[in-house]
Amino acid sequence: MLEITRIRTEKDSIIEGLKKRNLDVAPTIDQILDKDQQWRSAKTDLEAIAAEQNQLAKQIGELFKQGKQEEANTAKIRTGELKLKETELKSLVDGLDQEITQLLYTLPNVPNELVKAGKDEKDNEIVFEDGEQPTFSSEPLAHWDLAKKYDLIDFELGVKVTGAGFPFYKGKGAKLQRALIAFFLEEADKVGYEEYIPPLVVNEASGYGTGQLPDKEGQMYYVNEDDFYLIPTAEVPLTNIFRDVILPDDQFSIKLTGYTPCFRREAGSYGKDVRGLNRLHQFDKVEIVRIEHPDNTAKALEEMIEHVKGLLSKLGLQFRILRLCGGDTGFASAMTYDFEVYSAAQQKWLEVSSCSRFDTFQSNRLKLRFKNQDKKTQLCHTLNGSALALPRIVAALLENHQTPEGILIPEALQKFTGFDRIA
Repeated sequence: MLEITRIRTEKDSIIEGLKKRNLDVAPTIDQILDKDQQWRSAKTDLEAIAAEQNQLAKQIGELFKQGKQEEANTAKIRTGELKLKETELKSLVDGLDQEITQLLYTLPNVPNELVKAGKDEKDNEIVFEDGEQPTFSSEPLAHWDLAKKYDLIDFELGVKVTGAGFPFYKGKGAKLQRALIAFFLEEADKVGYEEYIPPLVVNEASGYGTGQLPDKEGQMYYVNEDDFYLIPTAEVPLTNIFRDVILPDDQFSIKLTGYTPCFRREAGSYGKDVRGLNRLHQFDKVEIVRIEHPDNTAKALEEMIEHVKGLLSKLGLQFRILRLCGGDTGFASAMTYDFEVYSAAQQKWLEVSSCSRFDTFQSNRLKLRFKNQDKKTQLCHTLNGSALALPRIVAALLENHQTPEGILIPEALQKFTGFDRIA
């Protein structure tokens, strides 16, 4: 959520920045500032009433001591009038505060200066490419055919038990999943991320804290009886660990990681892009989260990008990195880099990770702050990334590493799988 103080002082730059997202927020900004002016005026009146009440309280006591009964009673009547006015003003202040907050919830984050304007994924910038496109002696099979051939994943059984988008992994397919999770967690541990196993459901406050609500409410699974949401990513519970927290000083750089199943309704998805593992309603992912001093945000994002690059290189996958344009950047993000791996059989690129910086957008919602050197509170910066999401990684591993003798397992995974090929 954008800070109201920033909107007051940077109105024009915010309006211009959000044009990168193809949004005209000037009317909303003007509405916020108008209500903010009303709120500040009402707060000033409240403070004046409080001061007068304090002064009258002292006077009434003195007047009674001096035997000035009539004057004291007049002052008491005035106190009663002030209390009624105070009640009205408090109601007005609270109502304006709620209205301003609801308007602020509708505004996305302002894109970083490096983010270019653009409408959709066609306007994203490729900033890095690595690896070579695999070659085959015959037409490569798609991962759904390989999964059936080697009895690794049962999509039809998932439909029977639950529905489309909830596959069963079995045999070496299940072991490959477990191996990837262990590999990703071990690699995160090596570079200082502390591992958590978080809850898979969160309350509404947590959804608002990281920006999934109210923006993505329709994409989340909701448990009506308990007012809980199934997590779309471990980012939500991990980042909310620090909701309503004030870190004691400015010497911090907090790194967390966690594996969870993730749940997304993916409403509106259809066609070939959802076939097989391309788009699921339940999938596994290892997430990395960082809480940083504002001075360290850019460096932290680069470190996260390098970490994900290392994972993909060790898996022997061809990949590229895109810096998303304004129109394709997520609601809460100031800047996002997407990682895509090449799918040999499908002959297209598949997104497997996003690394994003949110600056103060999430921490303002979370009330996540630290005390600076002057002992004043200041908002932290938050970042997160997928390291990595499994379904499309599995798809690319099966397709790109297939041979006539079976599917080769990358060396980095073999100590976790216990086998070097699927045959």
